[in-house]
Amino acid sequence: MSARTKERGFFIMMKYLQKLGKSLMLPVAVLPAAGILMGIGYWIDPTGWGANSAIAAFLIKAGGAIIDNMAILFAIGVAVGMADDHEGTAGLAGLVSWLMIQTILSTGVVAMLKGIDAGEVNAAFGKINNQFIGILSGIIGSTCYNRFKNTKLPDALAFFSGKRSVAIVTALASLVACLVLFFVWPVVYSALVAFGEAILGLGAVGAGIYGFFNRLLIPVGLHHALNSVFWFDVAGVNDLGNFWAGTGTLGVTGQYMTGFFPVMMFGLPAAALAMYHTAKPGKKKVAYGLLLAAAVCSFFTGVTEPLEFAFMFLAPGLYLIHALLTGISLAICALLPVRAGFNFSAGFVDWFLSFKAPMAVNPLFIIPIGLIYGVIYYVVFRFAIVKFNFKTPGREDDDDIDENQVTLANNDYTQVASIILEGLGGKGNIKSVDNCITRLRLEINDYTLVNEKKIKSAGVAGVIRPGKTSVQVIVGTQVQFVADEFKKLCQ
Repeated sequence: MSARTKERGFFIMMKYLQKLGKSLMLPVAVLPAAGILMGIGYWIDPTGWGANSAIAAFLIKAGGAIIDNMAILFAIGVAVGMADDHEGTAGLAGLVSWLMIQTILSTGVVAMLKGIDAGEVNAAFGKINNQFIGILSGIIGSTCYNRFKNTKLPDALAFFSGKRSVAIVTALASLVACLVLFFVWPVVYSALVAFGEAILGLGAVGAGIYGFFNRLLIPVGLHHALNSVFWFDVAGVNDLGNFWAGTGTLGVTGQYMTGFFPVMMFGLPAAALAMYHTAKPGKKKVAYGLLLAAAVCSFFTGVTEPLEFAFMFLAPGLYLIHALLTGISLAICALLPVRAGFNFSAGFVDWFLSFKAPMAVNPLFIIPIGLIYGVIYYVVFRFAIVKFNFKTPGREDDDDIDENQVTLANNDYTQVASIILEGLGGKGNIKSVDNCITRLRLEINDYTLVNEKKIKSAGVAGVIRPGKTSVQVIVGTQVQFVADEFKKLCQ
């Protein structure tokens, strides 16, 4: 394989990952609010989790309805985001795939298929509801939609032609996925548990290795396998349970939790600040909303997914750096005379409440450690983003025009869309319609039919033509409204 071929393959892969990352922004946007609701509820009732307070129960359950169903949100969001035209049918296909995988690979069904008692089923099937399965379901749904949305069947089966065939094909594809996962999933899960048990005797180094893989495995949802070894009583460690029960060893118990506090309370919010500062001038406002909400959620509740999923697929190299920094934090904290623990996650709420824990050791030390770690995160992230041109939120491959300041000719989005469509040669010249935060992105059939002067008469900021069949119209922050009307006109 030639170097040029490898380079092209890498480019295609990164483009695919960036598209995947963009598709996650819709479900990710709701997670910070859900995490904060749960954090406030837990603060009100830290021991009963709602059992002792109706207000706490209301808030915890409201937030949990989102957080606990993150996988299904990802399934629908990825399916819609990865579809060529962002059609809702793709979201339905993603949901079909997720439901089938969840059902067929559930503990009860697996026990039935194997003819064994449910208690004998591999623990991996009890952890099938995770982000990886959600993303996989979304990819299956969108792929089936893009491939079969225009399928024509014989007259006798005409009812199932086109988009109606997508869900059926998705169900068949999901059956194949279930067959593969039936054999692969428990092997991977069990291997991770064994790996976790193997590093238990390495002390601070082992804590660092665990922290690294804990973050590294979040995109595929397999971090739960490692967590079960260190936090619970799978291998006799039970770091979380012993910390709160006071049955562990003072100065040792809590070493697999403490190092997360500097990262979640200080490191990731500092990383968000670095991403904001390195965003392109015209996109800072858009990046600000997402990054601020995610940073507050990480600091306050320890729910990091809104921030991590904002860049893990857009900039996988940067996420690797984050995993390394997390591992280093756990190793350092394991060596220092400081111990703090959590019931929910390593945010401010749990840190404050851990003062009461019998195994807590100098929990206030988390503040100076965290401040230092925040500076490290900011410097490292900012340097890496600029040096390697990582595509974090607000750093898409667009030119530097201040696209957020674009003012359309009028607020009649239908008229604006109509003018743009006319300038593009009419709906017959449109192959696909997409949009980012400020641009209408189109694939066309004949580039000679494009009239840029006509398009600009709609009040748009500019027209970019990356290729013979690609056109980008800079609309500004109102692009979603224009895109919706544009799609209607193309039907």
